[in-house]
Order: sequence, then structure tokens, then C-alpha cells
Amino acid sequence: MAGHSKFKNIMHRKGAQDKKRSAMFSKLSREITVAAKMGMPDPDMNPRLRAAVLAAKAQSMPKDNIQRAIDKASANEGDDYEEIRYEGYGPGGVAIIVEALTDNRNRTATNVRTAFSKNGGNLGASGSVAHGFERLGLIVYPASAGGENKMLEAAMEAGAEDIQSDGQEHAIWTAGDDLHEVAGALERSLGEAETVKLAWKPSLTVDVAEGDAATLLHLIDTLDDDDDVQTVWGNYDVSDEIMEKLGQDA
Repeated sequence: MAGHSKFKNIMHRKGAQDKKRSAMFSKLSREITVAAKMGMPDPDMNPRLRAAVLAAKAQSMPKDNIQRAIDKASANEGDDYEEIRYEGYGPGGVAIIVEALTDNRNRTATNVRTAFSKNGGNLGASGSVAHGFERLGLIVYPASAGGENKMLEAAMEAGAEDIQSDGQEHAIWTAGDDLHEVAGALERSLGEAETVKLAWKPSLTVDVAEGDAATLLHLIDTLDDDDDVQTVWGNYDVSDEIMEKLGQDA
């Protein structure tokens, strides 16, 4: 399991995803509201909002929930959230980036710092690990969307930069500024994607030893369980053999 968990958010493993659907909807709603407040409340005129709505649809979030989150921004309701990025190191020297939307900076910082310190990691200064990642657009389709050649052709025509395929899914990478345009082109040719978001792609990955893997995954779980944390990214790579020993579903 690589640091973007088969090209997705590191915590979107199948079992955890089903168990945390309610919390996920809350986080998706928060992102939609923030995106709508920062720009036009029309997804067609607001690339960030468009990506947030696509991400919500990919997780089968009801249309009414999506519209309520947009309306909340239009009515200037709800809390004002601040975007914060935390960076640090986990067990085995793994670099981790945590993205949060919070209405209480002190609370979130304390929770994130505690999660790191209790799970063999340490929180670093801003910029301490981000230099080892690229900020790119990420669009994910399930393997059922088409074969590698079909997906490669569609990605190239849409203006994507790279595509990685395995037996489960196709990860299409774009320049950050091109995410909205490429996602729109792919939606027209392939249908709605499973994931559309800005991502942190590691330049190099770190192989995690069995002794560190369980603690690392617990750190990631703890961070992801925090209501203020939107996404967690890492440059780790845990082998399938170790994942099977740990009883995790990669």
C-alpha cells in the first residue's frame, strides 16, 4: 500500500471508508462550503467547488446534502474555517502532510501534535517535508472504467500529465491548475470519476519495515479520525505481505 493508498487519500481503504461514511460526509460538506465561500457558488464557475462536488458525488453523497452545503455558503452561514497544513515525520522516517479545515487553530494543532507524539512521530515546521512532494491534480477511475490503453488515450486527449494503472484503479495526474479542465474532459468521455482532488504526490517513497508499519497506520487512523483533518498524505510504501500480516485491507 503506497502513501496515496493505491493513488487515493491514504485513509480511503475500503473497510474504513464504509465505517466512516458519516464523518466523511461532514468533511466533504465542510470543503464544499469553504470552496463556495471562497469563490462563486456555481461549480461551473468555481474549479475548487467543482472538485469538491465531484468528490462528494464519488462518495455517493446525496444531492440534497451537497446543495445544502453550497446554500450555507451563499447565506453566509456556518463557521469560518481556516485552512492549515501540518507537516511531520512518522515511524521509519515517513514524511506526512496533514491538511485541515478548522474553526479553532489551537485545538487542531494540539490534536495533531498529540497524534504524532503518541505514535512514534514528531511534528515539524512548515515546509519541513513538503519539498519532497509535488502538488498535483489527481483523478481516479475504477479499473472497470476501461483498459489501460483506453484510459491512456482518454487521459492524453484530456491534457493529463501521467497515468498509473493497477488491477483496481487508474490514477490520472494533472498539473494543479489543470485539474478542473482535465476532470471535465474525462467526465465527458468516461463518466464521473471516483476521486477528483488536489493531491500531494511524493517524489520518492520510503519502504516501511514490519516493526514500524502498525504504528504508522495507527498514526494515520488517529489523524484521519479527527474532525478537523480533511486529508492525510505520506511518502510511505507498505508491502502487501506486511499489510496481510497486519490484517489491513489495502
